[in-house]
Amino acid sequence: MASTRTAIFSVGLLLLSIQGALTIRGQASLPIRLSVMNDLSNMTPETHFTSVLEGGVLLGALRRIQELQPDFEFTLKEDPNYGLFLESVNGVAGSEKDQTYWEILSENSGKYTRLDVGIGCYTPSENEHIVLRFSTWAK
Repeated sequence: MASTRTAIFSVGLLLLSIQGALTIRGQASLPIRLSVMNDLSNMTPETHFTSVLEGGVLLGALRRIQELQPDFEFTLKEDPNYGLFLESVNGVAGSEKDQTYWEILSENSGKYTRLDVGIGCYTPSENEHIVLRFSTWAK
């Protein structure tokens, strides 16, 4: 009797994990555009097109671009209190000494809005334009 319960429990767990995998695969993929800008140099802005799963976070989209575009790379820094910070993009890193950082913005009709959460929490909308802008806070 105990082995039958164990077998039924195991099959139930297997079915739940398969159902979860199918649900993830069945989610809508939302296209987004990502631009990389550097206010402190003459760097030509870059634009990348990718997608994020509906309800997925920006970090997933950045990783997808990094996997598919050899000219795009980024690094993160994890703060135990505030979570993930975008540390560098394409070899350009923010610096407390130089008072520089990567600002994450959403652009809509020429209006830029600073995101109120980081890349590990932000869920982009369909066709959203995300801008990673290297900037300074010493203006």
